[in-house]
Amino acid sequence: MKLGVNIDHIAVLREARKIADPNPLDAISIVKRANAEQITIHLREDRRHINDIDVKNIIKLSSIPVNLECALSHDVIDIVCKLKPHRATIVPEKREEVTTEGGLNILGEQKRLKKVIKRLHKHEIEVSLFIDPTVENVNRAKELEVEWIEFHTGRYANIYAMLYSNLERTSHSIKELELPRDELKIMLQEELDALTLLSSMAKDLKLKVASGHGLNYQNVIDIAKIPTIDELNIGQSIIARSIWIGLERAILEMRELIKR
Repeated sequence: MKLGVNIDHIAVLREARKIADPNPLDAISIVKRANAEQITIHLREDRRHINDIDVKNIIKLSSIPVNLECALSHDVIDIVCKLKPHRATIVPEKREEVTTEGGLNILGEQKRLKKVIKRLHKHEIEVSLFIDPTVENVNRAKELEVEWIEFHTGRYANIYAMLYSNLERTSHSIKELELPRDELKIMLQEELDALTLLSSMAKDLKLKVASGHGLNYQNVIDIAKIPTIDELNIGQSIIARSIWIGLERAILEMRELIKR
């Protein structure tokens, strides 16, 4: 199972002071040295962290594949086609959200998706769709002739946090907080079962499967046990841990958990 390291949060720290440090570009050699297989970045419409110059330099200088997450915004797709990352992952985006809150509404965006996917393929860019794990979404992704899907694991991560983490620090509703632990354990297993079933279904349809969102050093192990998932994209937890132990060691520890 491959690891893509999302380095957006290096840019988040830079943008907090609107200065030049830290530079996400400096992470490239460290990510490679730690044996991660991919750099993942998200060029948001509001450019709140990664910006156009970052994208240009990272794609130009990275010796490992770059996965560029992007919304269906016309100007962002123009940049993707011009710079030609190894893969473009199409994600939903809301300006008011802190982080991506869910998967694409494939049915509602089908016409736009078809047009954008065709354009990206014309520029020889692999395409992935960031989707909630449902049978319908997998089938629709196949119909759109993309190479990859990436399952949004936010619900799994939130349920895990409700069970095993400090409840006040997680993002879920008061109603969910009132659920008994036994029920939460059942919900967690249902999420794992769904991811297992749907990733196997996707492989049968000749789709490559990635997963990501909210994955960390505590909850990644059960996801990594799913043999039909090809790749995990993990960012915030790795960058957070790197503050204490350094980026290379933080990536190596995550790789060891995934191998285990």
